[in-house]
Amino acid sequence: MLAHGFTQSARLWGPFGDLLARHHELVAVDLPGHGGSTDVRCDLTEGGARLAEAGGPDPFDLLGYSLGARFALHAALSRPDVVRRLVLIGATPGIEDPAMRDERRRRDDAVAAELEGTGDIGGFLQRWVTSPMFRRLADPGLAERARNTPAGLASSLRLAGAGAQPPLWDQLGRIGSPTLVVAGAADVRFAAIGERMVRSMPTATLTLVPGAGHAAHLEQPLLTAAAVVGFLAAPEEPK
Repeated sequence: MLAHGFTQSARLWGPFGDLLARHHELVAVDLPGHGGSTDVRCDLTEGGARLAEAGGPDPFDLLGYSLGARFALHAALSRPDVVRRLVLIGATPGIEDPAMRDERRRRDDAVAAELEGTGDIGGFLQRWVTSPMFRRLADPGLAERARNTPAGLASSLRLAGAGAQPPLWDQLGRIGSPTLVVAGAADVRFAAIGERMVRSMPTATLTLVPGAGHAAHLEQPLLTAAAVVGFLAAPEEPK
């Protein structure tokens, strides 16, 4: 199961998704506030539970990118019985400092209010994909992102943005599913977060993708897919 990033949709996995599909059956979902789920309103806790339920009763592998990784972490914590293996790309367990978290929440609320007030989805997306975090993207998929709505993206920022995320650092040790944490080698902040995450998770490994920033799977699909396919192909160790 694939869970996309903010402003994206289930249809924005590009060559990376095509490479994974050679080895695995893929189920890509539209997260709350996005794509076909534009009218769905729920926070990370509820959304993580819904994500786990969407996979059905049998164990499955779950991959989340950025916003999707936040939902995937909650899914793995709420339903360890169904999340067999976990892949997290550009992930963070949350902002620990309460003052910094409140400031991020205020910023997200302000962006959401501006987006709702102007309704300018095109201008917002253009600014989003040209920010330093995404400047390495050759094709940001603007046409697909533009299928999203101002109201849906605003709700996602308010309910599932980084400022709304309860810190999960002290819960990472509960995740027993084999986990691959992926970050772009040029994404210094998230590479450092990834290094810290794997030290807290009993069955986690870290892959830093050369020549990639925050969207490692879109910027370097061949390298990222090779790492993910290799991880998923490894024999499962008995629990």
